[in-house]
Amino acid sequence: MIKTNNLMKKFRTDDVETTALNNVNLEINEGEFVAIMGPSGCGKSTLLNILGLLENPTSGDLFFKEKQVDGYSERKLTNLRKENIGFVFQSFNLIEELTIYENIELPLIYLKISSSERKKRVSEALDKMNITHRAKHFPQQLSGGQQQRAAIARAVVTKPKLILADEPTGNLDSTNGEEVMNLLTQLNETGTTIVMVTHSPSDADRSNRIIQLFDGHIVTENMRQKL
Repeated sequence: MIKTNNLMKKFRTDDVETTALNNVNLEINEGEFVAIMGPSGCGKSTLLNILGLLENPTSGDLFFKEKQVDGYSERKLTNLRKENIGFVFQSFNLIEELTIYENIELPLIYLKISSSERKKRVSEALDKMNITHRAKHFPQQLSGGQQQRAAIARAVVTKPKLILADEPTGNLDSTNGEEVMNLLTQLNETGTTIVMVTHSPSDADRSNRIIQLFDGHIVTENMRQKL
């Protein structure tokens, strides 16, 4: 599904050049659950943003579904994201002025899905995440765990082939974190590819493969059996 060749990402200011990713070679297959780990500042979130087509690499090759996309226009990248990728963030990134229903519906509006189909998909996503009773509430009226379930519902409502999760349990207590990881595991078991950045060894234990980053390099890759 995703392949990188000698991927580099540098950030430049007037005085300083920082290398966030350095010759990263990586392949992620359909149906995998991959955890990316490493210390703060090692390039984890930068790599996730590039895999999610949110940032362009400085150099190197990026392939998505066997097509080289690192030279694509922003419009083509946006369309690829909308049609194929769902995002889950540590800070939930829900729009405070919209109800939970409206937050989940928003990606479908961008895809120009019909009103009847939107209603069906949002209802299914709410039910799947067990937050139907919160549909008319606003994000600030929900607990952290409920907000993250809403964010996952928004990520899956477009039926993406890939979900990218950046510290999805980072702002949650252990009980709600376990709930969110159960949801992600269930999605993976039904065929969704998941790439997750995490500091949590127990969250990483849910994956098929753990990639360790250090100073922008992949230092180890461990295939494993999920718990």
